Parts: sequence; C-alpha cells; structure tokens
Amino acid sequence: MTPLAIDQAVALYVAARHRRQRIAVLPEDCRPASLDEAYAVQAVLNDRLGETHGAVCGRKIGCTTPVMQRYLEIAHPCAGALYERRTLSAPATVPYADHWRPGVECEIAVRLGQPLPADAAPFDRAAVADAVEACMAAIEIVDDRYDDFRALDTPTLIADDFFSAGAVLGPPVAGWREVDLAAAGGTMAINGARVGAGTGADVMGHPFEALTWLANHAASSGHPLQAGDVVLTGSVVETKWVEPGDTVRVEIEGLGEASVTFAR
Repeated sequence: MTPLAIDQAVALYVAARHRRQRIAVLPEDCRPASLDEAYAVQAVLNDRLGETHGAVCGRKIGCTTPVMQRYLEIAHPCAGALYERRTLSAPATVPYADHWRPGVECEIAVRLGQPLPADAAPFDRAAVADAVEACMAAIEIVDDRYDDFRALDTPTLIADDFFSAGAVLGPPVAGWREVDLAAAGGTMAINGARVGAGTGADVMGHPFEALTWLANHAASSGHPLQAGDVVLTGSVVETKWVEPGDTVRVEIEGLGEASVTFAR
C-alpha cells in the first residue's frame, strides 16, 4: 500500500468512530490486501487514536485459542493495540454507550519488566518468560464496530485493531512463577451466571507461546515490545456480547480476578 492509501484507510476508520458510524467494506483502493499491509495501517491508526485514547501501552492477541479460532473462523493469531485511557484497573465501570456492541473475553495478561528489542529476536518461550514482571487476570473489552464482521476479510479487521476496545486488569501477581499457567483454569460470569471456562493450555499450549509469537511479530514489524507493556494473551472463553447494566467477572486460578460493569 502507498502512504496515501494507508492514510485514506486510517481516515475512514477514525471518521467512523468519531461519527458513530459502523464500518462496512473499505474501498478497494485503500483496503489492505495482506497481513503486512494490515499491520502497516494499524500502526498509523495507533498513532491517530493516541490523540483520544492515550498512548499505546501494550498489545492484545486474538485467535490464540481453539474456541476463538472457531468463533471468528481465523486460524492464526492477530494483534491489536491497548491504550492508556482504555486500560483500567479492576473493579472498573465503563459506559456502555461508548461502544457499538461491546463484548468481553477472559484472559491471562502479562506485564513486561524488560523490553524485548528487535536486535534480540527471534525470541523463544524462555526468553519472553524472563521479561515478564507480573501476570494477572484480565477482561478484554472488544467492540463490534462493523455492519457484519463475518463479511470482512482478516486484514481489514486487523487494520482496525482487531476489535480492540479496552482492558480491565486484576491485581498484578509478581509470584506468577509459582502458578502453573498452562493448567490454570479461567472462568467468566455475567451478572453472576457462569458463561464459559477454559485453561491456560488453550492459549497455543501455554500463554507464553502467544507472548513469544507477539514478541517476534512486534520485533519484525519495527514496533518491539517495551518494558511496562501489558499483553493480553488470548481468550479462553468465546466472546460474550453484553447489555447495558451487565457486570462481568473473570477469575484465573492462582492469578485472582477482575470485574467490570457496563454503566447504562
């Protein structure tokens, strides 16, 4: 894609958000045709959204679990950005009206204590584990901003941050090495009713396998992970769409819980 085409795609995404319009298929002359083009658009979008959402403070990874790959019909991981003003500590309250159609996901999150620079890539699981400062339970907030997301191609979704709308983080657990992250069970409840469960092993065999994928992807794309970044490793529960007034709670064995209410 040319710089002009990238700018045109970003302008359409940003205008749709500002005008509260749903996104349909992008015009062919500014539609990313590959994953590389999608992430090039996303990088510019991240800068533009920083004006309203705050600086990028980490990343989310989608489609790292069988349940989500089946749900979205995408067989590989997809990354998006987290922003300072949309990354909250639990318990949190967010306005339902700030979203088109908000959904929630149950995740194991990590916070990095060390950077994972491009010149140290490629990384393996042991290398990324050494950079992890803390792990925590997390709720990813996603948003269906589209006329019909199933009618859109994967690059179009990635270019728009792959449904990213925010995160709610539980208390950080510095002693995460005492937790078997692969065996750790995760559950999600809405208004007290359990709606799904899974384990850390659902995330590519281990949550740090997803983190390894992201570290190498970020390094190769010129936006390596930094110390302090938060990473959501992928949902162990299928996305659940919420209604105004709903309260969502997730719990990860050994890592605690997180909760959010969608204010009417």
